[in-house]
Amino acid sequence: MAIRDHWRKSSYSGGGDGNACVEIANRRTHIAIRDSKIPTGKHLSVPAAAFVTFIDALKADPH
Repeated sequence: MAIRDHWRKSSYSGGGDGNACVEIANRRTHIAIRDSKIPTGKHLSVPAAAFVTFIDALKADPH
């Protein structure tokens, strides 16, 4: 039996219905990333440690 991903949006996804953003799903060892406007489309999967490094870099450089 396949386990369904639990996709979630950022609290920064903006006004309206908040569908102009990316969504992430935590997996066992990876983070899945998809375009919220195309939820049935392809997604990107990256190692969890790399995703944490990416988020930390975004937080460190506000530009």
